[in-house]
Amino acid sequence: MSTTDAVAFWDGVYAARPAVDGPQPNARLTETVTGLGLPPGGALDLGCGGGGDALWLTGQGWQVTAVDISAVAVERLTGLARSHSLGERVTAVRHDLQASFPPGEFDLVCAHYLHTPFGLDRSTVLRSAAHALRPGGRLLVVDHGSAAPWSWNQDFDTRYPSPREVAAGIDLDPRTWTVERADAPRRITTGPDGRTAEVTDHVLLIRRTA
Repeated sequence: MSTTDAVAFWDGVYAARPAVDGPQPNARLTETVTGLGLPPGGALDLGCGGGGDALWLTGQGWQVTAVDISAVAVERLTGLARSHSLGERVTAVRHDLQASFPPGEFDLVCAHYLHTPFGLDRSTVLRSAAHALRPGGRLLVVDHGSAAPWSWNQDFDTRYPSPREVAAGIDLDPRTWTVERADAPRRITTGPDGRTAEVTDHVLLIRRTA
């Protein structure tokens, strides 16, 4: 399938969701940043979606570059950042990660639920993300470990690679990068339609040590 197909698909996904003034950040992001006491710096949000992560980070003092293949998502986040007086702290740009990777160096790169029914070499993307970290910076990868009732992917036979498998696929030099977390916690979450469900997250946290 072409990039045009992917753009149309994701534009449709986000256009079908009602715009909200205060999108919520992902739980694994807030627990990581606050739990580790990470000082504000430069962050890259891969697949920014509704913009909850980017807005939360900017509210904590971070300078955020947020990318998504969907123009709908990017335009909504740009408007939200301006309405919250955070326009100078977040830059939202449309980007096809299959074709190229955003330039720059970052203290935090987060990739939450970077899944797609279209072709995407995730290992290459995440390897590029690790290389974009400054020394001491962290890559936070949070994947689905189960399908929520409201997920666009309702194929319940889907196999979700474990965090350790994802780390092996990225294939980083342990002399330069260290896996700080690789587990599969569960939580109760609320979907766009207000329903709640228990879901499993696959959490991988990698730190650049040199």
